[in-house]
Amino acid sequence: MKKEKTIKVGSGYLMIFIQLACIAMFIFSLRSLDAGGTKLLGLLAAICVISFILIMGGYLLIYPNQSAVLTLFGKYVGTVKDEGFKWVNPFYRKKKISLRARNLNGDKIKVNDQLGNPIIIAAVVVWKVLDTAKAAFEVDDYEDYVNVQSEAAVRQLAGKYPYDAFDDDEKDISLRDGGDVVNQDLENELSERLSMAGIEVIEARISHLAYSSEIAQAMLQRQQATAIVAARMKIVEGAVSMVESALEQLSAKEIIEMDDDKKASMVSNLMVVLCSDNSASPVINTGTLHQ
Repeated sequence: MKKEKTIKVGSGYLMIFIQLACIAMFIFSLRSLDAGGTKLLGLLAAICVISFILIMGGYLLIYPNQSAVLTLFGKYVGTVKDEGFKWVNPFYRKKKISLRARNLNGDKIKVNDQLGNPIIIAAVVVWKVLDTAKAAFEVDDYEDYVNVQSEAAVRQLAGKYPYDAFDDDEKDISLRDGGDVVNQDLENELSERLSMAGIEVIEARISHLAYSSEIAQAMLQRQQATAIVAARMKIVEGAVSMVESALEQLSAKEIIEMDDDKKASMVSNLMVVLCSDNSASPVINTGTLHQ
């Protein structure tokens, strides 16, 4: 496995002056030949032309957060990361690789969650090249490799968790409520997959999550029913607490003496009032409690 090797190269501005010198020498040689100079001047003119052409092939411009991977006849030489106008061996093959952070907005894909329910999911991945040698030589196309492995990681993540936890007592993490835990799991999975290509995952998170169209309506009704049941449980729990408090206060302050039948009637009436969906309509009793 190749490892990145950073190298220093020469300045391109110096080579411009050498090219200018070649031009001057070429002009001088031609004039000397016209004036009856020796054949050595012709050889010097040819050398100047060849040198000028070779120097032209070695110029390299590196922008900020950019690099160039250099190879010589198939052998890895090193990576240039210093920005500016540079010059390298003209026989080097130069492959530029950006070191900037990039966003991958994944496509929406249809997969099955842990419970087998079809869902639509997509993810956003922020990544950048960390090791240029691995990115250039360990995979065929590192950008396409990121796209394919990101989709594979999202599919695997969807199969590890259910879309939603419908039971209040259920402690399992779901895709909808997992939040940072699910996103961290996705980031770890991607980091492991992309490390071979020298890619660093900066951030990964779910950007879209929904039930597939064929079950979306049924699952929405299930979510609503679950919410209603949970709300009813809270209402009943609060009503029991209020009735218990009312009975205790009436007994402690000796406002009224009630036997078991009266208490049962009062509890029944209070529970109906407190747990009813509609507002209660009061009825005024002008007689005794038994009439």
